[in-house]
Parts: sequence; C-alpha cells; structure tokens
Amino acid sequence: MPAVRRLAYLVLAWVSFATGVVGAFLPLLPTTCFMLLAVWAASRGSPRFAAWIREHPRFGPAVLAWEGERAIPRHAKWLSAVMLAASMLVLALTVSLWWLKLSLIAGLCLVGVWIVSRPEPAVVR
Repeated sequence: MPAVRRLAYLVLAWVSFATGVVGAFLPLLPTTCFMLLAVWAASRGSPRFAAWIREHPRFGPAVLAWEGERAIPRHAKWLSAVMLAASMLVLALTVSLWWLKLSLIAGLCLVGVWIVSRPEPAVVR
C-alpha cells in the first residue's frame, strides 16, 4: 500500500478515535460509530492501532459486538432511543416547515427502528 494512502487511513483513524473519545463525554456526540470508523481505517493504516481499539476496556466491547454479531448492547439502544426522542421533540418545536419537520422526524424514527431491531450481544462483555 502506498505510504500516502496508509497515512490517510491512519489520520482518519486517529481523528475518528479522538471524536469517539469526546463523544464518550458529550451526550449529543456518538461514540460507537466513530470507534467503528476508527477500527475500519486503522485496519488499513495500522493494524496494531486497530487491535488496541478492539482490546480497549471501554470502547472494545461495543466494537467487537458489532464486528462479530452486528449487535448493539441494550444500554446503547436505550440511550439511542432517548436521544432520538429528544431530537424529535426539538425538531417538532423548532422547525417551522411542516414537510421538513415530518421528513426529519420520520427519518429519525426509521433510524430508531433500525437500532432497536439489531440483536443484543450474545456474550455479555
């Protein structure tokens, strides 16, 4: 793999990882999706970094559950549902164009249904 491409994957991995860490402390910023992106990019730029993320005690279990089973832990489903509901409420109260409001709320509902329909990890990590 060319060095420039490897470096680009590594930069994407680190930026995604850093964003995921910030998301662990800020309730409106997701963590797991950025960790999944970080592992994907790190797998191409630095397999050692990808292995470190997978073995991380805080971020690793969710990544491994998704990679192994396409599963989402129950607590993450609950948190997602609460945050989606809060977002829908904010949209309902702030967006004035009814077609835009309904489109955005419908899209968030579909995302919520998709998240809730994912299996839970078979092994508690």
